Amino acid sequence: MTLQVVLGLGRSGLGAARLLHQGGERVLVLDSGDQPVLQERAESLRREGISVRLNTPLDPASFSALPERPHRVIVSPGIRWDHPALLSLRQQGIHTDGEITTAWEATAGIPWIGITGTNGKTTVTHLVAHLLQAAGLDAPMCGNVGYSAAELALERANATAPNWLVVELSSYQIESAPRLAPRIGVWTTLTPDHLERHGSLDNYRAIKRSLLERSEVRIINGDDPDLRSRATSWDHAHWITAGSRQQAQAAGIEPALWIEADQICSSNGPLLAATALAMPGAHNRQNMLMAVAVGLEAGLSGSQMEAALRAFPGVPHRLERIRERDGVSWFNDSKATNYDAAEVALRALEGPLVVIAGGEAKQGDADGWLAELQRQAKAVVLFGAARNTFEELLNNTGYSGAMHSVEAMTEAVPLAGQLAAQHHCRGVLLSPACASFDQYQDFEARGEHYRQLVQSL
Repeated sequence: MTLQVVLGLGRSGLGAARLLHQGGERVLVLDSGDQPVLQERAESLRREGISVRLNTPLDPASFSALPERPHRVIVSPGIRWDHPALLSLRQQGIHTDGEITTAWEATAGIPWIGITGTNGKTTVTHLVAHLLQAAGLDAPMCGNVGYSAAELALERANATAPNWLVVELSSYQIESAPRLAPRIGVWTTLTPDHLERHGSLDNYRAIKRSLLERSEVRIINGDDPDLRSRATSWDHAHWITAGSRQQAQAAGIEPALWIEADQICSSNGPLLAATALAMPGAHNRQNMLMAVAVGLEAGLSGSQMEAALRAFPGVPHRLERIRERDGVSWFNDSKATNYDAAEVALRALEGPLVVIAGGEAKQGDADGWLAELQRQAKAVVLFGAARNTFEELLNNTGYSGAMHSVEAMTEAVPLAGQLAAQHHCRGVLLSPACASFDQYQDFEARGEHYRQLVQSL
């Protein structure tokens, strides 16, 4: 029996190790750390019959020291695909695959809906799963949304097979899974992101595109400037637009879905009310149309989807309205981890606002975000590692509102409440425009902390 090595004891690594072990493989997990939480996880795996080595750095010497040559090495999304140790393994003829590949192999025969994009993919993933489940289909959600695909495949291994798997896929996961070929692929948006990892926008775009090229049905947002500019390069795709059919045609696209007279329409006529989804913002109309396009492919009717959309509760951490206090609405948009997502949030809400921003800054073009802050935000509260960078950006662009800088969210939330009252603002918006890793494990942990602080005001 060959040896499969899994790198990392995070959620993805744990799921992949257990899934491979359940499938009868011999598995060894390597992790460079040895913190108490990793020791607990290692002991749990060992009790299940899975070998673990902690305090093992990711370098060629660690693999040379193994008692046998591994057949394959499974990589968690947090590890660079071009890491020198992985390049060395490939040069030796050792296969490397991402964690998502183990789930793809284990769910052979179950159709996948693969959803990717710089922004919007989490909302579309939630919407698609909601539409299918409301129609009585077994369509669990997994991937880049907190529940790994390997964990789901493990959980459902001895149960009735789902009708569909609704899988959010990041660029990290796609680049490590070249054999992954969804039944339906969805591409929401493309703006510069993760360039520190992928090197260039062209590389990043090519990774995202590869998923759609391998998909049987391709659903693409025709309102995204980058995607639309390359429309002629696709031999077949289902384009959607939140505008009219005529506007799309003028831009060189023949849409599969569009909006006329507040109705979502196809070539067969009106399908459902475009007002069915309560989430604010033009971008959420695009998200809704992409989800409806998937629903149509899955056999749902317009009336089924309209009823489901009206009952949609929203997406945690994505323009999530937490509460109203003294006439001020508090919104959690912790999922806005880059400038473009934060700009979209500012466009979606009615101002004036107090905006809380900060965290671990990313590369990207901040101009659109800064312009929206000038238009919408009477005050900005900056926190975390990026606060000095953001203060400099705002000063350089002549931001005219009040600007405050604090170290942590615990200071930012009460200060934002005071500023909202002082400046007669409609709302307070946490929309960080940053990654969370300076102070939090992930954007969910950041959003939950914000929620707790707001609810305790």
